[in-house]
Amino acid sequence: MLRQAPAFYFGAWIPSNKGGILGTEDIRMGRLLNPAPKSNGRRFALVCSDTISFKRHEISCCAFRKSSHGSKKKHEPLLQNADLPPILPKKKKKPYPIPLKLIQKAARADKKLAQMGIEKPLEPPKNGLIVPELVPVAYEVLDNWKLLIKGLAQLCHVLPVHACSECSEIHIAQVGHDIQDCDGATNGKRSSFHSWIKGSINDVLVPIDSYHMYDPFGRRIKHETRFDYHRIPAVVELCIQAGVELPEYPSRRRSEPIRMLGRKVLANGGYVDEPKLTSPCSSTSGILELDTQGSLERFPPPDQAEVPKIAQEMLHAYEKVRWGVTRLMRKYSVKACGYCSEVHVGPWGHNAKLCGEFKHQWRDGKHGWQDATVDEVFPPNYVWHVQDPKGPPLRSALKRFYGKVPAVIEMCMQGGARVPNKYLPMMRVDIVVPEDEEARFVA
Repeated sequence: MLRQAPAFYFGAWIPSNKGGILGTEDIRMGRLLNPAPKSNGRRFALVCSDTISFKRHEISCCAFRKSSHGSKKKHEPLLQNADLPPILPKKKKKPYPIPLKLIQKAARADKKLAQMGIEKPLEPPKNGLIVPELVPVAYEVLDNWKLLIKGLAQLCHVLPVHACSECSEIHIAQVGHDIQDCDGATNGKRSSFHSWIKGSINDVLVPIDSYHMYDPFGRRIKHETRFDYHRIPAVVELCIQAGVELPEYPSRRRSEPIRMLGRKVLANGGYVDEPKLTSPCSSTSGILELDTQGSLERFPPPDQAEVPKIAQEMLHAYEKVRWGVTRLMRKYSVKACGYCSEVHVGPWGHNAKLCGEFKHQWRDGKHGWQDATVDEVFPPNYVWHVQDPKGPPLRSALKRFYGKVPAVIEMCMQGGARVPNKYLPMMRVDIVVPEDEEARFVA
């Protein structure tokens, strides 16, 4: 009878306590004692075992990576190319920023306290009082918001901005790109090419407005009374409720906290009539600096030598505004519609029936309020990054080699500012864009 030759396979060699060699079953049971010396971060060994079914000897070899549990510092992978957040479908509600299970758990806890007759514990600003340590942050955000609008208005005179007349796409370069990604109403006639027109500051800095309320904890805005309230930028309204004092837009400052039992308000200091607001056109020039409307006429074109300095200051202001809004939203409640781009700064949303997105007929035009994110209050508005603004237009065949970046950052970079390192992975500056005939050979 012929004897079968021993089979070799990859495994691990570890000397056992008895001086022999561990078999395959020993390895499966975790008897890995006295590991072999490592080589280049791996451990190689040979194993000879007897299998029950074939009664043959097997010699195996395997490799073990060095365990990272013993290391004190975790090495995070360096990002080379970062992907943008996915585009949410329009025929579906936005996901909740806070998991639904946590929302339901908090609601059950509030209901249990209400059934026991215990008031809900509220801390500032949930009880109507302002947070003193966030007042300087609100003023800093407002000051940088003014600088951001001023810098954008000045750079719009120097850098060309193209906007599509059919969709919300914009492009910052000498000519518009040729990427076929237009989703406008008549994109079929144009083979999804964009219809470029001259853009403005509102195309770069997307205006997100909110109703200004004298008392956010007072009466809700109804659909019939929506014209009695002014709409101002949501960033400005957030700063006002955080403690900024503007004579044109006063806000109620409470000295006694609000008391609530479940969803019922026990004491809120009573309802007060909101003061009559003056028209923004008749106000002083200070309030006009808070809005982008008419900013191109207020600020003249700068000198060419001052463009890099203005771009660097605008980049710093953009980072400060985003940082401040993120910090304020951790304390102050901001609601956003789960279907459209409507935002309301306050503990609960308004009742104006202005939603026209997915299944608005079922909701009678009412908004589906949920907690807002920073991108909904201060949207980044991603655009294609152009390595050579004066070069040929971007093409659809090479779309996967291009990166994207917020529109404000792209304008600052083309103006001569130094871009922070956190934006470099999404810009894909380390990728060499091939020619058309070379693109099909790229893996």
